[in-house]
Amino acid sequence: MNAPTPTRVHYHKQPRELELGYANGESFRLPVELLRVYSPSAEVRGHGGDTAVLQVGKKDVGLQNITQAGNYALKLHFDDGHDSGLFSWNYLYDLATHEEAYWNNYLQRLKDAGASREPASIQFKQL
Repeated sequence: MNAPTPTRVHYHKQPRELELGYANGESFRLPVELLRVYSPSAEVRGHGGDTAVLQVGKKDVGLQNITQAGNYALKLHFDDGHDSGLFSWNYLYDLATHEEAYWNNYLQRLKDAGASREPASIQFKQL
C-alpha cells in the first residue's frame, strides 16, 4: 500500500483525537486510545507469532507530544509513558480507513479476556 502523506496533523486534546488531513480533502480523526492499543511497537505487537499483548485500561490515554520521523512516520508520545513504535503513513492511513473494524476487534478482544478499557484505578471486580 502506498498511502498518501498527511498535509495536516493536529491533536485535539479534549476529545483525545489525532486529526490527519490529506491534500485530496480527506480528513480523519483517530481516537488516541485506538492508536495506543494498536501501537506498532514490539511492546504491543510482541516479538513475532502470537505474542501480541492486549492493552487494557487505556480509555483516558492522551498524547504528550508528536514528532515526525523522517518523511515516512510519526512518533507518538503517550501520556502513560509509552513512546516506542513508529506510526508510518501507510499504517496511519490503514487505521483511519478501517477504524471501525480495528475498534470492534479491540472491544471483542477485551470482552474475550474479561478486561476493560477503564484505567485500573477505577476497575471493579464483581464478587
